[in-house]
Amino acid sequence: MTNETQMSIKMEPELRDQFMAVAAAHHRPVAQIIRDLMRLYIADTIRQGLKDEDVFHASSEPELFKQLEI
Repeated sequence: MTNETQMSIKMEPELRDQFMAVAAAHHRPVAQIIRDLMRLYIADTIRQGLKDEDVFHASSEPELFKQLEI
């Protein structure tokens, strides 16, 4: 048994279609690409923090979402 969860992502239909087409062209599962991108984002954020570069700091979820422009 795996310890996985599902996630929903809202995006523009054109972006979704382009992403799906590129994933299919490279014979890569979409979910694996998303996981890889998430790992890269996490690693980059940690690296920035270690370099004392700008890392998002927020006192609440709405504040963080505003900083992330989402």
